[in-house]
Amino acid sequence: MEIAMTIILMMIIGALIGGFTNYLAIKMLFKPYNAVYIGKWKVPFTPGLIPKRRDEMADQMGKLVVNHLLTPESIKKKFINDQFLHDMTGIVQKEMETILQSEKSAEDILAAFGITDGQSKTEYRINLLIEQKYEKILSEYRGLPLKNVIPQGLLDKADEKIPAISSMILQKGVDYFSSIEGKMRIQRMADDFVRERSGVLSNMLQMFMGNINLADKIQPEIVRFLSNEGTADLITTLLQKEWRKILEMEAAVIEEQLEKEQILSVLKNIAHRVINLENVFKKPISSFMNPYRTVLIEELAPKSVQMLSDWLSGKTEMVMERLRLAEIVREQVSNFSVERLEDMVFSIIKSELAMITNLGFLLGGIIGLVQGIIAILIN
Repeated sequence: MEIAMTIILMMIIGALIGGFTNYLAIKMLFKPYNAVYIGKWKVPFTPGLIPKRRDEMADQMGKLVVNHLLTPESIKKKFINDQFLHDMTGIVQKEMETILQSEKSAEDILAAFGITDGQSKTEYRINLLIEQKYEKILSEYRGLPLKNVIPQGLLDKADEKIPAISSMILQKGVDYFSSIEGKMRIQRMADDFVRERSGVLSNMLQMFMGNINLADKIQPEIVRFLSNEGTADLITTLLQKEWRKILEMEAAVIEEQLEKEQILSVLKNIAHRVINLENVFKKPISSFMNPYRTVLIEELAPKSVQMLSDWLSGKTEMVMERLRLAEIVREQVSNFSVERLEDMVFSIIKSELAMITNLGFLLGGIIGLVQGIIAILIN
């Protein structure tokens, strides 16, 4: 009976020592969180292993992530993965659909991002771009004849339009002089002509014309003259001659005569009428983007995702270098609360740690049993 009690006692003591030792070792991984001092003497094994080596662990975790987990090769494979591209295309198409159906204007969307006066800023940029392009082009062509500046296709079209222009001018003249206003103008001019002629010539005109209205005589002749085919040829020839003179002039001379500011003003007005910024910024996006919906969603979105994926896969090393992932991981781990880290670790491997503690009890009990038997045998 005494021998059995000795063996049982030795087993209990060994089990307690083994279990408590393992339990203490597990706790010492994290605790104490900070160094413990008795006076100026630092208690050994404080702080715990992980708090003590947190900086080193953070550095090693950063290297582990960059060198073995998030490598450029693995990221590249993800970028060119068909499923990834399909998912990203779906996301882009969904977001684009939402934007295209939005009743908000471009001005409202820009305001959400803190961008105000979008229309005025865009107008300023357009004006600045026109001025820059104008100056760049004119600096190259100011010393050249205008015929060397204007594209040949445009010159050919201008030559073709001259007969039509002369016909239009003559038709306008016919319409004007056939009107009451035109007849009154002819009458005033005739009266002024007669009034300014004094002496014998004036008396002769009055004697021959009598009470006849000069306008009634002159108006049909002017209209007949303007309607004559020869007049059209004459006007066309004159216009062509003057057009050739203009083409021989240097661009700088044309700029000087028309004035640079007026040219720029005309170009800016044309650009703003074509673009119609007020319509772009004030109206709902859905009102003017709906015709392009199919093209944007079905064609532009997939192509954009593919282009972005190709660009990222080719620049993966550079992007990862700029991101400094190892440094980010190190900073995050260094700033991570030890208490929270302990809770995370224990929540994940709680059953395994309990098994280690129980294994300590078992091994301690076995060692106590062996020690008890050896002690009895020796005695």
